[in-house]
Amino acid sequence: MKNNVKIARIKLSMTQAQLAKKVGVTRQTIGLIEKGVYNPSLQLCIAIAKELHKTLDELFWEVEM
Repeated sequence: MKNNVKIARIKLSMTQAQLAKKVGVTRQTIGLIEKGVYNPSLQLCIAIAKELHKTLDELFWEVEM
């Protein structure tokens, strides 16, 4: 699943570890989400979006080209 988590996180000068701690997961989980390897729960997606001050659409919506 493609997403914009890494871009949004970097714009806030936040590390994977910092984001992970705020949303209650491991740094490795954040890394896998950013790579599109791990499909997070809706609850986790919402928590990440809140911490990054983004909407779910801005972070996780896939646009077909």
